[in-house]
Amino acid sequence: MSATRLIARDELRLMVRNRVAVIAFTLLVLLTLVAVLSSWAHQHGNAELRARHQHAAEHAFDAQPDRHPHRVVHYGHFIFRPLGPLAAFDPGVDAFTGSSMFLEGHRQNTTNFGDVRQSSLLVRFGQLTPAFVLQAVAPLLLIFLGYGALARETERGTMRLLMLQGASRGQVVRGKLRALGTVALLAGLPAMIGFVAIADQPGALALPIATIAIGYAAYLALWVVLILLVSASVRRSRDALLALVAMWAVAVVLLPRVAPDLASAAVPLQNRLQTDVAIARDLRRMGDSHNPDDPHFAAFKQSVLKRYGVMRVEDLPVNYKGLLALEGERLTSELFERYAGKSYAAQNRQNALVMGVSVLSPAIALRSLSMAAAGTDFAGHRRFLEQAEAYRYALVQRLNRMQAEAVSYSDDTATDTDADRRKRVAADNWEQMPDFTYRAPSGAALATGALPGLAIVLGWLAVAGVLLVRASRRLGESR
Repeated sequence: MSATRLIARDELRLMVRNRVAVIAFTLLVLLTLVAVLSSWAHQHGNAELRARHQHAAEHAFDAQPDRHPHRVVHYGHFIFRPLGPLAAFDPGVDAFTGSSMFLEGHRQNTTNFGDVRQSSLLVRFGQLTPAFVLQAVAPLLLIFLGYGALARETERGTMRLLMLQGASRGQVVRGKLRALGTVALLAGLPAMIGFVAIADQPGALALPIATIAIGYAAYLALWVVLILLVSASVRRSRDALLALVAMWAVAVVLLPRVAPDLASAAVPLQNRLQTDVAIARDLRRMGDSHNPDDPHFAAFKQSVLKRYGVMRVEDLPVNYKGLLALEGERLTSELFERYAGKSYAAQNRQNALVMGVSVLSPAIALRSLSMAAAGTDFAGHRRFLEQAEAYRYALVQRLNRMQAEAVSYSDDTATDTDADRRKRVAADNWEQMPDFTYRAPSGAALATGALPGLAIVLGWLAVAGVLLVRASRRLGESR
C-alpha cells in the first residue's frame, strides 16, 4: 500500500474515533435529508397552488358576461410565475420577488405575494434548502474535521518522523487531501442524491444539472484545499481553527450579506412610489387623449382622418375611440418599458458589483452559479416580467382593437338607456383570448448564465491549489 493511501486511511481512522466529529457528520446528513424533503414539499406545494390559482383566474376571465371591451381591459387578469424543478434545490430570489401579477390596461404592475412579505421575518435569513446546506453548513463541518490535519503533525513533531520513514511532503499532503476529500464527498452525497431526485422530473435539463453538480463539487474541493492550506501555513492547530472559522464567517456569512447593501448604496434604485410619480408626470407631458385640444392626439386624429379619407370621426369605418385606446396604450407601454429598462440596468449594475465581491468570497460566486442554473436568479425573474408585459400588451391591444372593430362609434358615444347593451360584445370572445404560457429558457441558456460563477469558483480552486503546493514544500521546516 502506498504512503499516500496509508496516511489517508490513518487520518480517516482518527476522524472516526472522534465522537464529536461523527455526531456532527450524522447531524449534517440528517439536516441535508430534512432540507431535501422540506424544500421539495415546499416547492411542490407552491407549484400546485400557483397552477390552481392560474386555472381559477383563467376560468374567471373566460366566464365574464357580455361586456364592453374596455371594461374587460380594466377587469384585468391574474397570472402566476411557474417554477422549474430545480427551484426545489435552490429557490433563489423567488421568496423575495413574488409569485403573481395583475395585468391591466394603462399600468405595468409588479409581482406580489412573496414569502418574505407574508411570512415570518425569519424567511429573510434564508430557507433551509440543499443549496444552503452545501454552501454554508458543509464547509463548517469540513473545517472542524480537517483544521489540524497538517498543523497537528507540525505541532507534535510527527511530520519529520513521517519523512524519516520515507514519506515525502507531497505524499503527506496528498494523503490528507484524500482523507478530507472523502469526507467532503460523503458530506455532499446526500444533497446530491436529493438533487438528482429533485431533478428527475419533467422539465429538468441535463446541462444545468451538470453545471450545478460541477460547481458544488468544485466548491467543496476548494474548502478542502483551503483547510489544508491554512493547516500547512501555521504551527498550531488552534491557530488553524481560528483562522478557518474567521475565513468561513467572512466568506459565507458576512460578505454575502454586506455585498448587496454596498451595491444598493453605490447604485441607488428608485422605489415603486418614486417610479409611479415619475411615470404619472411623464404621462401628463405626453398628452391626454380625452382633451380634444391636446397637440399629440389632435395630430393623431388628423392622421387617422387623412388615412381613411374622411372629414369627421363619425364617418370612419372603425370606432375612433378604439383607435384612441390603441394609441394611448402604445404610448404608455413605451413609457413603462423605458422605466423598466432603467430599473433593469440599475439592478444589473448592482448584481455586477456583488459578483465583483465574489473575488473575496467564493460563496457569492457559487450562489450566483446555483441560482442561474436553477433559473431562480434575477435574470429568471426578469424573464418572467418581460414575458408577462408582452402578454399584457398583446391582450390589451387585442381588446382595444375589438372596441375599434366590433363597437360602433355612434353606440360608444350614445347616452340613451339602451346604449349600454349595444356597446357590449359577445362573451365567447373572452374564451378566444390566448392564455399566458411561460416560455422556460433552454438548458444551454441556463448553463451559460451560470458560467461566470463557475469560472470564479474554479479560479479560486486553482489559486488555492497552487498556494497549497508552495506551502507543502515548507512542511516540517523550523520556523
